[in-house]
Amino acid sequence: MDRLGTFTLVILTLVAAAYISAAAALTLAQRRFIYFPGGELADPVASGLSGIDVVRLSMADGTVVTAWHAEAREGKPTLLYFHGNGGALSIRATRFKQILDSGFGLLAASYRGYPGSGGAPSEAALVADGLALFDWLEASGARIVLYGESLGTGIAGAVAAERDAEAVILEAPYTAAVDIAAETFPWLPVWLLMSDQYRSRERIVQVDEPLLIVHGTDDLVVPVEHGKRLFALAREPKMLLVLEGGGHADLWERGLWQHALAFLEHHPEIRGR
Repeated sequence: MDRLGTFTLVILTLVAAAYISAAAALTLAQRRFIYFPGGELADPVASGLSGIDVVRLSMADGTVVTAWHAEAREGKPTLLYFHGNGGALSIRATRFKQILDSGFGLLAASYRGYPGSGGAPSEAALVADGLALFDWLEASGARIVLYGESLGTGIAGAVAAERDAEAVILEAPYTAAVDIAAETFPWLPVWLLMSDQYRSRERIVQVDEPLLIVHGTDDLVVPVEHGKRLFALAREPKMLLVLEGGGHADLWERGLWQHALAFLEHHPEIRGR
C-alpha cells in the first residue's frame, strides 16, 4: 500500500473510532439528555397553594412517588397532570393554582427519580406509574382529564391509549422522542440506540377521547410541526391550537388554560352539566 493509501486508511480508522466512541458515549448517557430532575420539592403551602394533600403512593415495583392531590368541586373533573422533563413538581405551582381556581381537581406526581420520589426514570416505569396513578384516581370516583406537558405528553398519550378518560390535553407534544433525537443527532442511528423512544405517533391513533393539542409557533425544543403531525394522526373529536409567537415554556402565560377551559366547554359531558 502506498503512502496515500496508508494515510487514507489511518484517517478512516480514526474517524470510525471517533464515531463509535461518540455513539457509545451518547448511548450510555442517553437518559441524561431526556430527564433533568432538579431543585427540591417545596411544600404546597410554601408554593402559594391551599387545599392540596401531599400523598406518597407505592408503585407496582415498590417505588414510592410523591404526588399533590386536591379534590374537584362538585360536577368538575380532576386533571391527572404529567409534568415536563425539567426541575421539580413545585415549579408548576402557578399553573396548578389556575387549575384549582377553576374548580378542577388535581393529581400531579413527581416522577420517580425527581425531587420527592424514589427510583430512576425510564419510559416503561413512568408509563406504568401513569397507569397506576390513573387507577388510583379512578378508584376514588374522580372523572379524569389527562394533561401532558412536553415530556409528559408521551406519558399522557400512553395512558389515554389504555384507559378511558374524559378528555386529553397535550401541551407542546412530540411525534416521538426518538424523532426529536433523530433531528438533533442525524448522524446517529438513534432508532437502534435509544431506550426511551416515547412513540406518541403510534399511540395517538388509539386515543378516542376529545383531544386538544396546544403548540407555539416559535417552539425551539419541540418544533410546532410535531404537534401538527400528531394532530393529523389523531381521531376525532380533536382540536389543534397554535399560539403565534409561543415558545416551549410560555404557553400558559399566553392563555393556554383559558383556551383549554373553552375547549372543555364544548363537551358538556366533561364539565358535568
